[in-house]
Amino acid sequence: MDIIEKLKWRYATKKFNPTKTLTKNQLNTLKEAFNLTATSYGLQTIKMIVVEDTSIRASLLEHSYNQNQVVEASHLLVLCIQEKILEADVNKFFKNIQSIRNTPNKILDPYRLNLIDMLSNMTIKEQQQWSKNQAYIALGNLMTVCAVEGIDACPMEGFNPEGYDKALKLQEKGLKSVLLLPVGYRAEDDMFADFKKVRMHVTETVLEI
Repeated sequence: MDIIEKLKWRYATKKFNPTKTLTKNQLNTLKEAFNLTATSYGLQTIKMIVVEDTSIRASLLEHSYNQNQVVEASHLLVLCIQEKILEADVNKFFKNIQSIRNTPNKILDPYRLNLIDMLSNMTIKEQQQWSKNQAYIALGNLMTVCAVEGIDACPMEGFNPEGYDKALKLQEKGLKSVLLLPVGYRAEDDMFADFKKVRMHVTETVLEI
């Protein structure tokens, strides 16, 4: 299957087979794909929580509007943002660049100071929205990788972030949950698997100038 056929194959899986789980290699692929996601400036202000424990996921069901994908999937990926972006985060990022690329600080410092200035002029709410935009990029990337790898997934915005944050103790990590992605394998009786994909014609969504 080429990439377009794989994207046609994927759908928002409504019912997972709870007896089938991802392999360690598949899970590592998703972790690496998340880590390699493009982010603004390359500053990774997003994190991914991988929840495998079924008892923990069962406790999250009430905060997920009782959507069973959360429990039935092989794993639940919770995409999070930092509550605050600190100057220390920027300094750590540029220290990593200097270490990996051996770029002199005299070249990096103007960019570092500019980024610190930009973020310091943002409100906390603006910082969080900026990070949330990056989380959506990561979600799209993960969904494409899942399609390529033959992994079923269901992107979810419909959940109670406050409930998740408390249940997973995300406040202690300085994080806020923003998106969910249950991943695994579709159940044979998920009727949505056989639904034809409904999209406008590409000429209606892509304009050429």
